[in-house]
Amino acid sequence: MTDAPAQPPHDRTATDPHRWLEEVESGAALDWVTLRGTAAEDRLRAHHLFAPVHAGLREALEAADRIPLVSQVGDHLYGFWTDAEHPRGVWRRTSWESYRTEDPTWEVLVDVDALARDEDTPWVWQGASVLRPTHDRALVHLSRGGADAGTTRELDLTTGRWVPAPEGFAKAEAKGRLVWRDRDHVYLTSAADPTGATRSGYPRSARLWERGTAVEQAEVVHTVDKSDLGLFVEHDQHTGLTLLRRAIAFYAEETLVLGDDGPVRVPVPVSADASVHQKHVAVRLREDWTTSSVDRQETTWAQGSLLVAPLADVVAGRAEWVAVFVPDERSALVDLTWTASHLVTSALVDVRHTVRVHSPGPEGTWSSEDLTASLDVGLRTVSVSAVDAHTSDDLWLVTTGFLQPMELSVAHLGADASVTALVEPLKAAPARFDASGLEVSQHWATSADGTRVPYWQVGPAGLPLDGSTPTVLHGYGGFEHALTPAYDPIVGRAWLAHGHVHVVAGIRGGGEFGPRWHRAALGPERHRAYEDFVAVARDLVARGVTSVERLGCTGRSNGGLLVGNMLTGYPEDFGAVVCQVPLLDMERYHLLLAGASWMAEYGDPDDPEQWEWLRTYSPYQHLDPQRPTPPVYLATSTRDDRVHPGHARKMAALLEEHGRDVTYWENTEGGHGGASTAEQWATWHALAWTFLHERLAG
Repeated sequence: MTDAPAQPPHDRTATDPHRWLEEVESGAALDWVTLRGTAAEDRLRAHHLFAPVHAGLREALEAADRIPLVSQVGDHLYGFWTDAEHPRGVWRRTSWESYRTEDPTWEVLVDVDALARDEDTPWVWQGASVLRPTHDRALVHLSRGGADAGTTRELDLTTGRWVPAPEGFAKAEAKGRLVWRDRDHVYLTSAADPTGATRSGYPRSARLWERGTAVEQAEVVHTVDKSDLGLFVEHDQHTGLTLLRRAIAFYAEETLVLGDDGPVRVPVPVSADASVHQKHVAVRLREDWTTSSVDRQETTWAQGSLLVAPLADVVAGRAEWVAVFVPDERSALVDLTWTASHLVTSALVDVRHTVRVHSPGPEGTWSSEDLTASLDVGLRTVSVSAVDAHTSDDLWLVTTGFLQPMELSVAHLGADASVTALVEPLKAAPARFDASGLEVSQHWATSADGTRVPYWQVGPAGLPLDGSTPTVLHGYGGFEHALTPAYDPIVGRAWLAHGHVHVVAGIRGGGEFGPRWHRAALGPERHRAYEDFVAVARDLVARGVTSVERLGCTGRSNGGLLVGNMLTGYPEDFGAVVCQVPLLDMERYHLLLAGASWMAEYGDPDDPEQWEWLRTYSPYQHLDPQRPTPPVYLATSTRDDRVHPGHARKMAALLEEHGRDVTYWENTEGGHGGASTAEQWATWHALAWTFLHERLAG
């Protein structure tokens, strides 16, 4: 096995012969897409496993006994639901009393399928927000074909009818949002605003729009620089607090409190994440931060810590910060949520979930209690969120594991500092595949620089360690996103049910060990993520779990860039590659759609110094004509307006040019997710997994 050889400098003056494929909906480009997509479907659909895999996946995706997840607003529980009769879905609501039964009664508020038929538009649900405290109106967000750019219209929840203009609020198609301030005012952000969009294609300005007036008359409350990533608005209808989020770059943000005299910046590091709830601010640090107390005592807080202080003191510059979470080498904060009385955090310790509740006490003190054991987390992933962050101390509790289907409970917390969690089970999803004889194990590989890299292995117990088992290795390794155990009926039915092995790698660039793990693979250190991933691949072979010819890898989006680097940098280590909605041309990624927003993660190709490292992991520029590549399946969506479909198209064309084994398929809608309905999702996944069966299992 060999590592990626040094490549000669890429000639940036040369003309890219495949640039025309970046013209997303040009006739020539779509003809090219159709020709290859038809060939891919014809071949893969003819495989004996495609039909049963596709049918099994669609059945799981449309199963009527899935858990209907909901959120509480007032007296109702609202949720979005898809099934065989409603592939695009319905937004509906019910009562607590009904929800606790096995067969709740639902009131349908929006039927997206009916709307799509009536308006001859492939609408895809983007969410809704209900007006408080009256709960009689909602802002409904819809996207055409699953793109990030969407529309918004106002719904009267008492009549079930859309509120027509000019009385009703409506946003034209663009990236951005409408956000309730009160019954007669909304905040509007739109990339189509007259002030223009940012370089990354997101809104620059926020306006306060009054009901019944022309949108052009809406007052501009704040505008950010064109070079910023974008401007986003949050409004708490309970407290009346409005926050403006000025995203300077992907990991740089200013939080501003909008007052009568304009926005006031919350003085915390721009690299930190600030969460404001009622009277408190919680700040999660990505970098070490030194603060001074009122008596001028300095304290340095470690990156990855979570600090809290009163909002008024923070804005006034007299905050006395308290750390409620401080990481060590084994741990990382994952998420936080507020209830009426508490701050609840979930963290990873050796990539295993823990949950703690933090409660404010007298004179700025905080107490903490570990709920991990009482919530019976085990080796599962646990997600917690507030049922109603202002009026309740109840938590939604969702648990899932590689072999354990999702369960939904409510954890009832006490209001005082002595927290006791009473867990009320609500719903449990049935098994979607036969997990008997399967086991989950955690392992560690050693990367090129000696770093230990965790990975999860799911497969048959008593696996013969003779290299004979088809195995798929999945990874992401970016944007501080951690991969943790999750029940996936798609992997289960399409792969595990056939006696094969599935592996999930927690490589650097992700969030498995917090900011330090993420930062270890930023910019010029990106190669560490790829060294980690191939180290896991080689460990699987060395342990006898599989062999190179039976080992495949999968990745989406940033994970597509990851496996693209396996294709061009470590081709001798894999028998097949599945690369979906990927970044691949790192010379032009910042010029395509939202690409400029990710320069904090990768670097700026226009800076000669940064291009020197970017070119080393740009698969489109790094293909060696003299080096063989394993078979590759490339897939994207015509409607992806986040990661440009040109990345996958051009890579397929380049591989074809050099006579490589490449299968290309593109969905005509679905956005960055790749698909919009259960039927589309079943096809999306069945094609990829059939390709892996074809190439790895024979």
